[in-house]
Amino acid sequence: MNWRPHAQQLATSIAAPTSRWREPLAATPRHVFVPRWWEWTGGQWALRDGQADESAWLRAVYADGTLVTRIGALHADAASPDDHPSGRPTSSSTLPSLVVRMLRHGLLYDGADVGLIGTGTGTSTAVVARRFGSDRVTSMDVDPYLTEAARQRLDSIGLAPKVVTCDATGPLPGTFDRVVSLVALPNLASTVAALRPGGRLVTTLARMNVIVTAEKEPDGSARGRVEWDRAGFMVTRSGADYPASLAALSDEARDQEGEEVTTGRNPVVNVTESWELQAMLQLAVPGVTSYYDESDRQRTAWLVHPDGSWARASATWIDPPEVHQGGPQRLWTRLERIRDRLNAEGGLPLYGSRVHITPDGVVHFARGAWRASYGEPAGVDMGG
Repeated sequence: MNWRPHAQQLATSIAAPTSRWREPLAATPRHVFVPRWWEWTGGQWALRDGQADESAWLRAVYADGTLVTRIGALHADAASPDDHPSGRPTSSSTLPSLVVRMLRHGLLYDGADVGLIGTGTGTSTAVVARRFGSDRVTSMDVDPYLTEAARQRLDSIGLAPKVVTCDATGPLPGTFDRVVSLVALPNLASTVAALRPGGRLVTTLARMNVIVTAEKEPDGSARGRVEWDRAGFMVTRSGADYPASLAALSDEARDQEGEEVTTGRNPVVNVTESWELQAMLQLAVPGVTSYYDESDRQRTAWLVHPDGSWARASATWIDPPEVHQGGPQRLWTRLERIRDRLNAEGGLPLYGSRVHITPDGVVHFARGAWRASYGEPAGVDMGG
């Protein structure tokens, strides 16, 4: 297979001529790491086998896109053409430009020991190992199949970084000058503990789509900021699949009459796609999940929470919505307060805020008079 022109074109589209990432990208045969993948088509997941159509394989793997390789507990490598799994994606080969952005935030340097959380297919590990040397790179993933497959595929192209099976929510295997997480973390205690003094962490936070960068302090904490950038990664998991979702509660919330029925002040919004709103709501009500549907100008959004709280807002286009809410918390009311702040101030305080990560892994945000924390069992009221 003549893959090199395709890899070169991908590298040229992502990295400037002077970028230190252009050559490693051009030299990494991504197709080796993604022989098969899942594609969402016709309302279901369908298997794609690269060897069955080489030209389609090259187009897919050398495009700047994410390729999903595992749905639930079923990896594409072990699937048959008739399989159409249901559930959430649990592993992928992340779009290369996003990987490079995360690595740039890491301020990696020659001689640094680098820890990568989220081995996935191993493609990102290959890029870093080509740039800094295999002996400087440790790649980690919770899934033993992923780490073993990545190890073999890395070896097949002459690279031998340390690839370790471990749960990133627990102790990490070693200490590092740089830790870059390519999964979203719910708590940062283990990553901060694995940093050497002065070491730098780059990660996103579970369900928040913000990029946090921070340097390790002598007292064991880390200080940094929320970057004026954003990224979305899968949430780290501790088993073969994620725990059962809130889909059943969401289904109930689609039709039932609310304990409280009101008219909303703001149009219905797709919270999942409104990343800053979603992040601020996650700070206000940790664990909240959003759903959205739009058909024939009818827009409906649902919010559900593990404590049984739920909300549904529905309206024609941008008309004021009818809002139904139930359970111990009024989720749409919490969202409306955040949107009121956005409307009144023209922005929200999260992006660009200062960050203090305490040794217990809790992330404390501050910007002006605004304060919030992430990782504590109780939420923070975002009204103010």
